[in-house]
Amino acid sequence: MMSGAPPSYSFVALPPRAKDGLVVFGKNSARPRDEVQEVVYFPAVDHEAESKVECTYISIDQVPRTHAIVISRPAWLWGAEMGANEHGVCIANEAINAREPAAETEALLGMDLVRLGLERGTTAKEALDIIVSLLDEHGQGGNYYEDAHSCHSFQSAYLLVDRDEAWVLETVGKYWAAERITEGVRCICNHLSLTTKMDEEHPELRTYAQSQGWWTGEDEFNFAQVFSPADDHLDCCAGKDSLEKQEESITVQTMINILRDKASGVCIDSESFLTTASIVSVLPQNRSSPCIHYFTGTPDPSRSIFKPFIFVDDVKLVPKAQSPCFGDDDPAKKEPRFQEKPDRRHELYKAHEWARAVIESDQEQGRTLRKTMLELEKQGLEAMEEILSSPEPPDPAEVGDLFYDCVDTEMKFFK
Repeated sequence: MMSGAPPSYSFVALPPRAKDGLVVFGKNSARPRDEVQEVVYFPAVDHEAESKVECTYISIDQVPRTHAIVISRPAWLWGAEMGANEHGVCIANEAINAREPAAETEALLGMDLVRLGLERGTTAKEALDIIVSLLDEHGQGGNYYEDAHSCHSFQSAYLLVDRDEAWVLETVGKYWAAERITEGVRCICNHLSLTTKMDEEHPELRTYAQSQGWWTGEDEFNFAQVFSPADDHLDCCAGKDSLEKQEESITVQTMINILRDKASGVCIDSESFLTTASIVSVLPQNRSSPCIHYFTGTPDPSRSIFKPFIFVDDVKLVPKAQSPCFGDDDPAKKEPRFQEKPDRRHELYKAHEWARAVIESDQEQGRTLRKTMLELEKQGLEAMEEILSSPEPPDPAEVGDLFYDCVDTEMKFFK
C-alpha cells in the first residue's frame, strides 16, 4: 500500500517560460491521507555559541544565526515539506525510491534538510551546499510517517529555487548529484530525474556506483539509470507534461491550476495518499519587488484557498493555521515513538473539513461554496498583482498581517 514513495510533485518555471521576469515555484505535498500539515513562521534568530538544534530525531550543532522562514510541515515533525526564507529561497523535497534502500536508523529526514537549508542558506546554491554537507556529516534516515507499526524510509530529492536560478539535488544515502537550471521549466517527482547532465556531484559518486557493480565505468554515467530501482519507469512524471504543455507564459494562476489537476495525477487523492498541503511562490527577478508565497494550509488544493504571505520585519503569527503543541509529551518525541496519535488538527483545518464535506456532497451548496472560495482567492491574487506591478515596495504594516487576515476571512466563510 504505502511502500512506494508518496507521489508529490514540485515545479519551477523560469523566464522566458514564466511571465514578466518572474520565477514561479510550486509543490503539492502528497502524504498519508489523515496527516495534518501546519503553516508556521519562524523569525530570524541569533543563537548562543555551542547551542544545539533538535531536529525530528537527532540534535545537531546550531549556526550563529538562522534566517526567518515560513514553512508547511506535517505537524508531528521538526522539518518541512516545503517553504521559503526571507532571502527569497524556496525549497521543496521529494521522497524517492532508489536502488539502495534508505536507512531506517534515525538521522536527518529529508524534511529536516529542507528546513535546515532554508534557515541557513541565502541563495539556492548556498542552501544546496549546506544540505550536502549536513548529509555527509549526519546521514539521512528514520521514519517518514507517524506510524508505530512500520518504518517507511526514503532517499530524497530537492528542488531549490531563488530569484536567479534553480537547482535539482538528488541524494542516495550520502551520495548526490545536482543540476543547475537557469531557464525554462522543471518538475521533480518521486523518481530520480537527473541523467547525464550534472553540474555538481559527490566526489566519490562514480567510484561508489562502480564498487556496487551498478556502473561499468565505460558507458556514459547516467545518474537516474545507475541509482533507480530496476523496475522503475523513468519517464512517468505526470507533472512534467502538465508544465511543458502550457502554451502561454506561466503565472501564479497557471501553477495553481496545475496543482489542482486531479486528472493529470498531479493532485493526488487515492486510497493511501492525499495532497495534504500546497505552496506556490513567485520570485521576481527584480529585487525591488517582494517575493510572495501562497500556502493552502489545508488538504486538496482543488478545494482549498491559496493565501499569500510576504516577509516583513513584523509578521503577525497565525495560531489558527498551527497545530496544537504537545511539548515533551508528544508521542513523536518519546521512544518507542508514535505509541499514540494525538489530534493534530488546527483551527483552519477543522473549519475546512466542513467545507470539504459540503463540496464532496456536490449539492448546489457545494458549488456555491467553491465559487465563493475561488472568488476570495482571486481577490488575494489581484491584490498581490498590484503589489508586484507597483514601483514602490509594499507598506510593511499592511503586509505583515496578510496571511493572518486571509486565514481569518476564510474561516469566517466556513462558519
